Amino acid sequence: MAKLCISLKGVNILNLFGERDENIRFLSETYKSNIVLRGENIILEGEPKKISLLKGKLLSLIEEVKNGDLIRKEKIELKGKIDTDLCFISPKCLVKPRSSGQVQYFKALNKFDIVICIGPAGTGKTYLAIARAVELLRQGKVRKIILTRPAVEAGERLGFLPGDFKEKVDPYLRPLYDALYELMPYDKIKHYIEERAIEVAPLAYMRGRNIDNSFVILDEAQNTGKIQMKMFLTRLGIGSKACITGDITQIDLQNPGESGLLHIQRILGNVSGIKFVYLTDKAIVRHKLVNKIVKAYGKESK
Repeated sequence: MAKLCISLKGVNILNLFGERDENIRFLSETYKSNIVLRGENIILEGEPKKISLLKGKLLSLIEEVKNGDLIRKEKIELKGKIDTDLCFISPKCLVKPRSSGQVQYFKALNKFDIVICIGPAGTGKTYLAIARAVELLRQGKVRKIILTRPAVEAGERLGFLPGDFKEKVDPYLRPLYDALYELMPYDKIKHYIEERAIEVAPLAYMRGRNIDNSFVILDEAQNTGKIQMKMFLTRLGIGSKACITGDITQIDLQNPGESGLLHIQRILGNVSGIKFVYLTDKAIVRHKLVNKIVKAYGKESK
């Protein structure tokens, strides 16, 4: 029997151990070893080989806890065993597809540099794109996440709204922040924003930029004009990826036919390296009545 001691000084023990110690119990059963907490140390007892493997796993989890990640039993259990095309790991949760349409979306986000996802409200278009972006940022595969959407909706312009810049744009960008808060701890988001590793801005502020080594998400793309869409797509620099999301049944432009999202369906559909994914009401993951509402509006429009 071998015995090892690991220091937990500065570690959030509740986060590491999980609810009712479920994380530690799972590790103990998996590695067939005893795990005991003594003060600020954790004692491992068991067969030498298993203890060595357990030590490596615990040190990895401890590092994640120190980085502010939330450790769940499901995350430990699935990590390294699940199809990586069908799982995004964020600091707060494990994100998996809930429909066949989302399966195709997951695979596209993993494979293509530009993904255009079109579908009704509640299908996870934006949430899943941000989950993929967060995963790539944490893995160091991109240096920055840029989240953007048109700040001109239903005929309103920022210049006519009261308040400073932040007060003007926050109502338009709030859904993007909401998705971030579901995926990452507030302190970590604040740190990334302060370090400019996460940027949330109106689409108009993308003009003239060259964006390298970033994951860029354009949300509510149905409300971009043709020129705006071209401007966005031509911002991508070396090492960057982009995801464009939108719902072509909710175009707020005065002339819906001028939507940049409608336009790129016609001109980019056969371009190699660009993937279009279409989600239907079957992929809706909100309140069960949302699905019925979307179907009702669909029937009426037809």
